[in-house]
Formats: sequence, structure tokens, C-alpha cells
Amino acid sequence: MLELRYLASELAAKVQGTLVGQDLYISGIATLATASSSDISFLSNSRYSSQLSSTLAGVVLVKSSDQAAVVGCAIVVDDPYLSYAKISALFDTTSDHGVGVHASAWVASDASIDPSAYISPGAVIEAGASIGARVFVGSNTVVGAGASVGADSRLAANVTLYPGVSIGQRCLIHSAAVIGSDGFGFAPNKGRWQKISQLGSVVIGDNVEVGAGTTIDRGALNDTVIEQGVKLDNQIQIAHNVVVGENTAIAGGCAIAGSTKVGKQCTIAGMSGITGHLEIADGTHITAMTLVSRSITEPGAYSSGTALEPHRSWKRNAVRFRQLDELTQRVKELEKLVMQLSQEGQDK
Repeated sequence: MLELRYLASELAAKVQGTLVGQDLYISGIATLATASSSDISFLSNSRYSSQLSSTLAGVVLVKSSDQAAVVGCAIVVDDPYLSYAKISALFDTTSDHGVGVHASAWVASDASIDPSAYISPGAVIEAGASIGARVFVGSNTVVGAGASVGADSRLAANVTLYPGVSIGQRCLIHSAAVIGSDGFGFAPNKGRWQKISQLGSVVIGDNVEVGAGTTIDRGALNDTVIEQGVKLDNQIQIAHNVVVGENTAIAGGCAIAGSTKVGKQCTIAGMSGITGHLEIADGTHITAMTLVSRSITEPGAYSSGTALEPHRSWKRNAVRFRQLDELTQRVKELEKLVMQLSQEGQDK
């Protein structure tokens, strides 16, 4: 593989930074602790400030307030972490692929495959599916009948797109993601369950990333919608008819029940759950392991559950928590008694 090399001045221009020191070649990115002289590193967390004096990195991305502590060269920027993110794309070779259809792939005769796309070994492209320009379809991935994948998107190995699913441009769908599976819809019928056919689909906008093992259910009637710029971590469950607003980010292990609408530019931390038929305001931030059981109408940070504490203390507090209703009733009775005694004292 051809080694990637960039002049430090090129990297500085990429992030609108100021190079301080020698203009040397950089061929990789590493942490402050592990970097070599051919690497660029960054400081975004003050806990690692002490490593600036010992790092072997050829160049370090820093704020102006930290530049004096850098022994070697520096690129001074407003946001080192964002600058690192932009530079990381220059060293990412995973998007490189050939063109055409591998001999072991199966493509329906009426599927549309752009000549610049690549269909990997064992992939299946079903009837009426559409694959856009420069799309990569990984090994053993299935693109269902009538599904579409927009230009410059990438489907990793073993992705499943059910029939009719629509993926926008520049999306990244990681392995084992399942998009368009049936929503969990059943009507009770004399002790049994009558399945409700899921007649909608899933529509995913541009610049969306879907993590490994994440599932997004098709809508019962209307579509499930993931708007542009949304970032979904691994192992997330999005139920039928959910709408996730643009540029929202959801961390691993979260579950969102049916027909809930999550607003724009929200963050939902890991292992959180949101019950169905709710609305979450734009700009809402939900902390880890929070259960959201009612709509959130005002943006802000929201949490639920109890904080970490020693187990023995937690057990005692858990018992007390179960006694809260009884204690509340006793307090109300005592308040009534106090009010009664106070009134009697005034009457005398």
C-alpha cells in the first residue's frame, strides 16, 4: 500500500491552523504517548498536558494557550479535537475500492448499478434496486428489492437492507446493521397475537452513519425516518415510525420505542431508553442510562436513575426508596395533625 505523506504546512492549511516550527513530512496520527517523529498528535484534554514535554510527535495540534509547552513543532488551532477529526480523513484508506461487480455477486437483471460502484463477493442486489455512483457494497450484503443507495455511500460486509429502504448520499452503514425489518406490531386477539403487517419503509438522509448491529424497523403505515447528519452508534434499536431529527447523535445500547419523534441536534447517551409516542425537543441532551417516559418540551440536559454508590449503602437506600410512599402518607398525616393543633391553639 502506498504510504501517505503530507507536509505539516498542508495539514495546517486543511484545518486553518498556524504552523509553528519546521515544515516536515507527516505519515500518520497517534496519541501523545505513542507518537513517533513522523506522526501528528493532538491535545484536547488537559489531563494529558504533561505529555506535551515528552511526546515524540513530529507535530502537535494545540490551542494557543498550550503552544509554549510543545517541545517540537505545533499547529495552533481553535479546536484541536475537531482539527484531529478533519485530518484523520486524510489517512483513512478504507474508502478505497475498485469498480464493477465481482463474479460471485448476484445482481438482478433489472437492478441499476452505477459503473463507478463496486459490488463485493457474495453480495446480493435484488430486483429493481438502485446503487449510486461510487457506492461500495460489502461482501454478503443484501440490498432488497426496490431499495436505493445514494452516491458515495458505503455498506460494510453483512449489512441487510430490506425491500424499499432508501439510503441517502455519503452514508456509512456498518456490519450486521439491519434496516427495514418489521416493527413490533401485534393486536391482542382472544389470548393470542394478530400480526400487524408493516407497510411503511425506512428513509435515511444524507451523511448518516449507522453502527454495527443496529436495527431500524420499517414503519407500520408511514415511514421510519432518519434525517440527514444523524450518527447512530452500535447496538441501537430504532422502532417503527420513529423520526430522528437531523444531526442528532445516539450512543450505543439505546432503544427508542415506536412513533417517538426525536428533535434536531440532540445527544442521547449510552443505554438510555425512550418510550413510545413521545416528542423530544430540539437540542435535548439525555445522559447515560436515562429512561424517558414523557415528552420533553424544553431543550436542556435530562437524567434519571440513581448515582453510583457503595453496594451496602445502595441496598439501604433501595429499601428506603420502597418506603417513600408510606413515608409520604405519614408526613401528610402529621401535617394535618400539626395544622389541627395549631388551629386549636389559636381558638383558645
